[in-house]
Amino acid sequence: MMAPYQRKRSVSTTDLLSRRSRGIRDAGTIIRHNMKLLRAILLQDNRDFIKVWSKTSKSTIMYENGKIYFENYQNCYSCVHSQPHILYKLPKKSKVEKFEDALLCQSPLDKTLPSLSDHKPSLLALTANNWLYRLSPETGEELQRVYLSSKHKFRYLSWDVSQEMFYVKSVQNKETSLARQAGITQDIVMHLAIFHVFPLKIVGILEINKKVFGSGVTDVVLSQGVLVVSHSNKSVKLYSFEHILKKHLTEKLTLGQQSSLLGGKTVGDVPFGIPVNIQITECPPVLFEVSCSNNAIQIGGYPWHYIYTPPHKRHNGTHHICSLKDSTLATNGIQNMNCCSLESDGIFFHPDDSGRIVHLGPTNINVLKILGELNSGLPSKVDIDFSMETHRNNHPSSQVTVTSSGRTVKRRFHQLDDDPEHETFRMVEYEDELDLLAVVVTNGEEGEGRASIRLHDNLSGKLLRTVDLDEPWDETYRHELFFDKDTIVHIAQKNTNFCCHVYKLKAARR
Repeated sequence: MMAPYQRKRSVSTTDLLSRRSRGIRDAGTIIRHNMKLLRAILLQDNRDFIKVWSKTSKSTIMYENGKIYFENYQNCYSCVHSQPHILYKLPKKSKVEKFEDALLCQSPLDKTLPSLSDHKPSLLALTANNWLYRLSPETGEELQRVYLSSKHKFRYLSWDVSQEMFYVKSVQNKETSLARQAGITQDIVMHLAIFHVFPLKIVGILEINKKVFGSGVTDVVLSQGVLVVSHSNKSVKLYSFEHILKKHLTEKLTLGQQSSLLGGKTVGDVPFGIPVNIQITECPPVLFEVSCSNNAIQIGGYPWHYIYTPPHKRHNGTHHICSLKDSTLATNGIQNMNCCSLESDGIFFHPDDSGRIVHLGPTNINVLKILGELNSGLPSKVDIDFSMETHRNNHPSSQVTVTSSGRTVKRRFHQLDDDPEHETFRMVEYEDELDLLAVVVTNGEEGEGRASIRLHDNLSGKLLRTVDLDEPWDETYRHELFFDKDTIVHIAQKNTNFCCHVYKLKAARR
């Protein structure tokens, strides 16, 4: 019996086990080999994605990492096997106990943790009454709970650094008209509670204060160790969270331990929760600042660049790609689809960490690459790596119509680029393990909206195969699509209901 070991040769199973016992790593090689095999099977003509399951719900449906969540995370289904099956149903909760938001945490492979449960994946769930739960994603069993605060209403969970650090954001404190009339000012905009995962540890709670960050603060997020503050004057300012932590941390906190900030009470217990232990008394140094439309800025690429739209009407519909080092606009750095559509075009850094950019429009998808050297004095250049186009009848409908009475009527508007009657790009998903791009294309030429998924090679853009979805695609409502190895999940809204459709890779029907 032979077992694969790297690409060039094979070794016996005994030798392979011996190498493992001596710490010679081969797990990554085996996984990569398996994914190459799966990709090859998936692209064969005798394999199809077949719809195996559908389920409707009156509430929003969520999918992540092989699991589908219904009824506000109360019911969980696994998609790992040939057909989804239920993993658990949690007891019905009261309105104050309902889950507001959730994050799925994967188990770490490179750490030795204090307890066995710390190594297991978990679902972090935030309740309406400010409890943070850590649940088993397989059984729904409660593994840990932390009470956040009786003073601040927390509502949102987000990753700072994926699978390493997350934060809980409170609702914004709004000034009421009565408070303004009484001359009472509300300086605290919101609070952030920052945690490490594996094991769950509190870093601290900080408050966003107008006296520190300015009176026009509209929103705050934490991403990759950077505190991003948006302002009403369209400016976005970036601050180092590490700097804030070093300078303004007043006391290190430990869940389940006493704190002097609570007068000796226990951190994370009712009713005391977690105290504000990051007291920012002065505005930190600004790492970067830019004015942009909708306070939207993206940072990525190599060398580092950022994408934004200047907050002026003449720049509407354009995306500017600039060097993060000195804000120099790249050559060919203004990207404009020049499309006339209800939905605006989208642009984002490619999630494959290649530094490329994906620009999605109704009729074109451009995958862009940034050419430039880190220490070069010359501006970088944006080139098209590859493009995709829809297939349309290039016979524009007449702008002039003659009525039965002989009267000539001229149409005032041209047809939109994302008109549902024509083939239109809707979204792009990246399957990282198979290195494939899944492009959703809709076409309503036959009266009812239909969708297909085109699978393209991520490096070249070559079309490899097409998967047709069975259910109609009504562009009036919201859609989500997930491509996860041998599984495709389509979540669609219809009126006030939601429906989840699951497709599995199977032998083609003959």
